[in-house]
Amino acid sequence: MGWSDYFYPDNPKRREELIRKSQEFKDLMKSNFYATNQLIDVMNEHLSCSFQHIKITEGSSLHDNCKVMIECMHKIQAEIEKIDKELKEKLEPTLYEKLLSLSLLPEDFKVVSKVVEGLCGVATVGSTTLVGLLIDKGIILGNITSTFAKIGAGTLACFGLAVVFMGIDMIVEAILGSIERDNLEKALKEYDEALSEFEPASIEYQYNITYVKVKIEGISK
Repeated sequence: MGWSDYFYPDNPKRREELIRKSQEFKDLMKSNFYATNQLIDVMNEHLSCSFQHIKITEGSSLHDNCKVMIECMHKIQAEIEKIDKELKEKLEPTLYEKLLSLSLLPEDFKVVSKVVEGLCGVATVGSTTLVGLLIDKGIILGNITSTFAKIGAGTLACFGLAVVFMGIDMIVEAILGSIERDNLEKALKEYDEALSEFEPASIEYQYNITYVKVKIEGISK
């Protein structure tokens, strides 16, 4: 036990809590990357896109890993927005709304699928349904992108969280000092603040990607 642990016996517990929260944050990040790659697979298969998988880089900075996610999401959003714009221009408003609510009648599907084929080169139930789902859930993509931007910029947290991909030793080292107790408390507070926004946004994002994937797979079988 170091001298700081002697004077501040709660410090070891705080360190353990910091490590736990760091791993929780890291797991959320990895799950978001995994969900994004699932979305990429679905879009590549059903909309003839050519997006590349993204990967977390261990040992890289939080900012750099957030940047990878943000850049990928911007590309996906741009593709969805391009398709959405074309559909709004080429479809009657009522038909466009039916697409978003997935309530197309057989005769409606023929019209919409023809437009989708002109945009994406494919005209299947899966591709048409996917377009409607992605446009309808576009705000979810925006929410997770915004959250990653805040974290990457350090506006949600910037102390221990900044080295979340640098290894536990570096996280602990980053908060060591003559006033370790205060640093530990500050780091824990920042983790709590970041997780309070990042966790629900991540769960919602992952749920919606899973929903889209399951929906399309069910239709395509």
